[in-house]
Amino acid sequence: MPEPGAQRRSPQGVPYADLQHIVNADGLHLFCRYWEPKGPPRALVYVAHGAGEHCGPYNDIAQKLKELSLLVFAHDHVGHGQSEGDRMNIKDFQVYIRDSLQHIDQMKARHPNLPVFIVGHSMGGAISILTACERPGDFAGVALIAPMVQMNPDSATPFKVFLAKVLNHMLPSLSLGSIESKWVSRDKKQVEAYDADELNFHGGMRVSFGMQLMGAAARIEQQIPSITWPFLLLHGDADKLCDIRGSKMMFDMAPSADKKLKVYEGGYHALHHDLPEVAESVLKEVTSWITERLPATPPQQSS
Repeated sequence: MPEPGAQRRSPQGVPYADLQHIVNADGLHLFCRYWEPKGPPRALVYVAHGAGEHCGPYNDIAQKLKELSLLVFAHDHVGHGQSEGDRMNIKDFQVYIRDSLQHIDQMKARHPNLPVFIVGHSMGGAISILTACERPGDFAGVALIAPMVQMNPDSATPFKVFLAKVLNHMLPSLSLGSIESKWVSRDKKQVEAYDADELNFHGGMRVSFGMQLMGAAARIEQQIPSITWPFLLLHGDADKLCDIRGSKMMFDMAPSADKKLKVYEGGYHALHHDLPEVAESVLKEVTSWITERLPATPPQQSS
């Protein structure tokens, strides 16, 4: 008898029996990646990818952290990449946070006593913030690359928000147009790679999904005055996809004693894939920020 779920296949047709995965609380299979150091890990790092993409493009950051003896792990969010679920649509944004905590808890059970960090980009930044807010004492730090903290005022004017709410009742699956890849990076090669990546979602964003993002931004705004965990914010001032004003607001208003904001002049949205010198700086910032917050002696692993 085949095990239950053995016949389940990814959206690309690969049996989940052949893929690393977790099964979430709704019974959906989520594709996972793990970057494990050779020796005992000094910390765990969970990576949360952005809307419409997947965790594959975080290989550069993950490899760098792995070389520093950190165990990095990630999954494709529901409806993204090689995971199950309706493409880039979610009944409730909280599902992303719940699934993140499930994966983090699994890794913590395997590696008790290790500090846990989160790295999040774009919508993954919003997921990271809300995940850390749910368990504020659990995380040693959160590194955010162009996080979605506020909706872009150009796309979320009061009239458009009102219109979106009306449309959400009448036509929730109406498309609002797709993410314009030219704003992802100033590096043409990176834009071409983004466009050519079949695991990225290249369709339009539904009104219902837009409403979930707006709801997440509103929740973050409420939570910011209570954020005390350490965080790093990296944002390009020419980012047209996630407004830098959100990062500035978070930096100014969060009472955390350990916080840093670095602004990249002219930087676009995916700073880790922007011009080579910017991508390199982001890699350095994230890795040094995390390693500076590691305990001096590696914690004892209980067997």
